[in-house]
Amino acid sequence: MRYDLVIFDNDGVLVDSEPISNRLLAAYLTELGHPTSYEDSLRDYMGAAMHRVHDLIEERTGERLPAHFDEVFHGRVFAAFERELRPVPGVVDVLEKLTADGVPYCVASSGSHERIRVGHRTTGLDRWFEDGMIFSAQDVGKGKPAPDLFLHAAQVMGVPAGRCVVVEDSPLGVRAGVAAGMDVVGFTAMTSADQLTGAGRLFSDMRELTGLLG
Repeated sequence: MRYDLVIFDNDGVLVDSEPISNRLLAAYLTELGHPTSYEDSLRDYMGAAMHRVHDLIEERTGERLPAHFDEVFHGRVFAAFERELRPVPGVVDVLEKLTADGVPYCVASSGSHERIRVGHRTTGLDRWFEDGMIFSAQDVGKGKPAPDLFLHAAQVMGVPAGRCVVVEDSPLGVRAGVAAGMDVVGFTAMTSADQLTGAGRLFSDMRELTGLLG
């Protein structure tokens, strides 16, 4: 293994949550009078922390989203997770391989700690991630595409940035990993390769990942 730490994004990389959350986000924004398609949501918000939704809506319309927006949205997402959420195909095999090889890994997500944990409990991935291996944009001042979250995760895990690799599926996450001075591999299951141009390597099937890290 050429790296001392593998940093996974969560949504779309560990859990197959992007279709669910972006469908619900588009519907809720439209419901509130901000017409948004599923494709719009993927383009503008995939991989971003919730503050980006608030910031973009206010910037574009001059209006603020309701104070209860996050609470209502997350309630809808968590309910849908219970019904629909699955781990990304092949990711358990990757985690088993890293564990067997003694390679440290963690998750660094734009989602809240609650969202990460709900997703992991629902899919059974919680057995692979202890509390000290979970990092959220809530832990830092700026979310992706700023490098703060990845740098924070590396520091807590005790690994220099140059010895880390980031596994990402969003343009914002790739930009954050590059800005952190880390190698980035881009997962193209939901995002086209041309949107992840900052990634050093690309793959479309999670079962390919361990071969890219060796």
